[in-house]
Amino acid sequence: MLMVHIRKYYETTTNEEIDTERYDALQISPVHIHKDKKAHKDALLTLGEEIVTHIEGHHPVHVVNYSPETAAAPTQQVAVEH
Repeated sequence: MLMVHIRKYYETTTNEEIDTERYDALQISPVHIHKDKKAHKDALLTLGEEIVTHIEGHHPVHVVNYSPETAAAPTQQVAVEH
């Protein structure tokens, strides 16, 4: 259910619809308690993959390089969010 809420929250805040064709084709939702655990797991992983794929395709990924030397110096700034 959490992933469904994440999808709805993302769509509401960004006004972008996430294409969940593969998830929808599985015809399983969190309220289908009669379905087995594997079916729910497959649906969860499919929905998660579709959400991540959408976000990666619509928003650039910012890479932060991390090194032990940077972590050792607490006064240095490691990452800055834009």
